[in-house]
Amino acid sequence: MSGGVSETAVGSEATPGGGDKKKDSLGTAGSPAHLIIKDLGEIHSRLLDHRPVIQGETRYFVKEFEEKRGLREMRVLENLKNMIHETNEHTLPKCREIMQDNLNHVLQRLQAASDSVCRLQQREQERRKILNDHLIASEKQHITQWEDFMKEQHSRQAEVDEEHRKAMERLKEQYAEMEKDLAKFSTF
Repeated sequence: MSGGVSETAVGSEATPGGGDKKKDSLGTAGSPAHLIIKDLGEIHSRLLDHRPVIQGETRYFVKEFEEKRGLREMRVLENLKNMIHETNEHTLPKCREIMQDNLNHVLQRLQAASDSVCRLQQREQERRKILNDHLIASEKQHITQWEDFMKEQHSRQAEVDEEHRKAMERLKEQYAEMEKDLAKFSTF
């Protein structure tokens, strides 16, 4: 090991008094190896073993957190209780009263609007009925006029056909006379 001391030398040290006691592998409590190991243990626990420090900090944090949290939660619950009481005692009745007044006003306005809409619908239906009756009467009048027109056209067609037939007969007679006259002259 370090310091020029070998393990065999440490392990073969004789105990004073020459007894049969088992020999300590590290030597006596005052030996340099024992002191070095003790110092190494302390250094190790200080540098690498943080459990005692962390446990102490954790206990302090939990204690502080629970105390502060408990007080804060009590205040929050008390505030909530006061707010609920205020709401139940004052705000809700006031809201209910205002809502009732406003709902009555709204219902009256809605009824008036509904009545106006019903009147407008009745007027529109009456106007459509009058317009429909007028259209039906106009259509009947147009049908009657068309039938009269068609009858008149048939009678005019018959008159024109009759005039045409008479004109054809006159032309036939005229051509017949002209042929007779022509036949007289063609004998020359």
